[in-house]
Amino acid sequence: MKKLSVLFAAVLMLMTVGVAKSQKIAALDYEQVLSLMPEAKKVSTDLDTFSKTKENELKKLGDTFQADVQKYQTEGAKMTEAQRTAKEAELQKTQQNLQQMAVTAQQDLLKKRETLLKPVIDKLNGAIEKAAKANGWDFIIDASALIYRGGTDATAAVKKELGIS
Repeated sequence: MKKLSVLFAAVLMLMTVGVAKSQKIAALDYEQVLSLMPEAKKVSTDLDTFSKTKENELKKLGDTFQADVQKYQTEGAKMTEAQRTAKEAELQKTQQNLQQMAVTAQQDLLKKRETLLKPVIDKLNGAIEKAAKANGWDFIIDASALIYRGGTDATAAVKKELGIS
């Protein structure tokens, strides 16, 4: 019985090696191809513009807040206790609003990035699939995840599918 299980394990191992050798694997520099796509460059430009717009809005509000704080610091001694308490509460609320606006701006930027980048990623993944089918590759692995890369490089074939050089 023991000889049978050893024989079975050996046969299974040989079958696995045979299957693995028959599969065609290629590597792809995904980030490089993505960065070369004109659509990705436009997304990057659009995101930079969006980010700068949000940043400028927050900076204006922050500058206004800082001016209010400085005004309070210079005029606070002339105010009554009730006025000081009210002004401090107002400044604290404004500061909290600014912090929330910064968080919201960051979330908006991430959502916009996801929305703009999705069609580009879909196009790239479609080109990868076409190149894989055209060249008979069973797997295409991102080259950045490989420690050693010898064998087929799919980057040129995918770039050809996308019409970029």
